[in-house]
Amino acid sequence: MEPVVPLPLDPSTLASLTESAKDYATLNPLAYLTPGDQHDSGNDRVHFIPFALLPSPVPRALFDQARAVQQDFNLLVHRVSHDMAFLTSCLSSVVKVDDFTASLFRIYEQVQEEGVAQPICLGLFRSDYLLSTDNDAVRGTNGQLQLKQTEIQTVATAGAGFGEKVAPLYRHVLHLLGVANVDKHLPENRALECQAGGFIAAWEQYGSQKAIIVFVIEEERCSFHFDQRLSEFAIMDRYVKLFTSRDMAEDAELKSDKTLFMWEWSARLKIERSRAIKCPCISYHLAGTKKVQQVLSQPGVLEKFLEDPKAVDRVRATFAGQHTLDMGLDGDRTVQMAIRGPEDFVMKPQREGGGNNIYGEDIRTVLNKLKDSEERTAYIIMDRIRPAVVQNYFIKAGDTPKLLGFSSELGMFGVFLASEGDRVFHNKQGGHFMRTFDSRTDGGIDIGNAVLDSPYLV
Repeated sequence: MEPVVPLPLDPSTLASLTESAKDYATLNPLAYLTPGDQHDSGNDRVHFIPFALLPSPVPRALFDQARAVQQDFNLLVHRVSHDMAFLTSCLSSVVKVDDFTASLFRIYEQVQEEGVAQPICLGLFRSDYLLSTDNDAVRGTNGQLQLKQTEIQTVATAGAGFGEKVAPLYRHVLHLLGVANVDKHLPENRALECQAGGFIAAWEQYGSQKAIIVFVIEEERCSFHFDQRLSEFAIMDRYVKLFTSRDMAEDAELKSDKTLFMWEWSARLKIERSRAIKCPCISYHLAGTKKVQQVLSQPGVLEKFLEDPKAVDRVRATFAGQHTLDMGLDGDRTVQMAIRGPEDFVMKPQREGGGNNIYGEDIRTVLNKLKDSEERTAYIIMDRIRPAVVQNYFIKAGDTPKLLGFSSELGMFGVFLASEGDRVFHNKQGGHFMRTFDSRTDGGIDIGNAVLDSPYLV
C-alpha cells in the first residue's frame, strides 16, 4: 500500500514535522514510562510514547469488517468460557506441561467445585488483526488484502487510552502537511469512554452504593502505566481504588485454605472466590488461550457456540490456519509440516502480549528438540500472516527518524458484561488501537519493537 503522503520527506520538512509532532505528543500528552534503573523515581522516566510519524492506511472495508465482528467474538468468548467440558478438553494436554496455564486451571477447577460466588463477568477484550497480502488460491484472496486475526486478548488489552488520544496528533501532523479532509479518513475512537462504560455498568449490576472498582496493578510500574491510569481517571473518583496483587494476597478478607501458592496465585484465587465482579474472570482468561483459539478454528466447532450462521461466517472469515501439536498423528503431521517450511508458520505458547512467539529457523530448532515430547503441546502452530508493508518513520525519544518498511496490527476492543445462562447486559464494540512495527520484528510497544499508530481509512 502507498503511504498517506509521498515519501521520503525532504530533510527540512522531516525535521520540522518531527519536532512539532514530538512537542504535540508531549504537551497533549501521550506519556510513556521508559525502562530505568532502581534509582529512578517513576516520573523521572517519562517521555512521549514512541509513535509513527504518519497514520497507516487501512482499507475502509476491512476496518468496518473488524468492527462488525467484535460483538460476535465477545459472545463467543463468553459462551466458550462457560462450557467446562470444552475448556477441559481443549486444555487437558497443555496443563500437563505448561505450569502457568496449569495454575490458572487449578484455580478454575477449585472455583467450579466450590460454586461460583459471582456469576456476572466483565470482559474487556481486544481482537488483533493483520492486513494479509497472501494470494494463495486456497485462501481465495486473489491478491486482495484480507483481515486476518492474530489473536484475541482477554487479559493483555492495553491501549484504549492511547488509542483514543492519538488521532488528534495525526490531525496536527496532516494539517502541517496540507492534507485535506482529514476527518473523513481518521475514524472516531471512543475506546476509553466505552471501557469506562463497561466498568460503570458492572458497578451498577453489583448493586451496592458502597461498592468500589479496584484496579489490581503491578508493584513495579510498567511502560503502559499511564494508559492504565487513563482508564482509572475516566471513571468517577468515588468508584476507584488501586491495589497491587501483593495487597490483595495479604489484605483481602477471605479465609485462606491450605493450598500453597506463590503470592500472585494466592491473590488470584482470593479474587476468584469472592463476590466481586472480575475483569476478567478466570474462565475468560482460559478462553483466551492459544490452544482454545486453535480448536475454535477447526471445522464445525464455532457452530457449537454461535447459532447464527452469519455470525459464524463473520468470525471464520478472520481466521488464519491453526494446527495442533497434541501427541498423535495430527500433531505429528503438524511437526513435520512446520519443520519442512518453518518460514510459513508461527509457533505460539499460551501467553498474551508480544514477544513470546517463535519464528523461522527457531521453529525448526525447537520442534526438532520437542517433536517426540509432550512439551510440544504447550504450543500451537499458526499459518504465518504476510502483512502489507508501508513506508513510514518511527519517532522515538533520542533516535533519528529513519524511513523503513513497516506493518501494522489493528486491535478492536470489545466490552462485554453478562451472567451465566447467556443473560447479556452489555455487548459493544468499544473503539480501536493500532501499533506499527518493523516488519522484521515481533512484539509490542512495551518491549520497544513497535510504536503507536492510527488507521487512515482509504
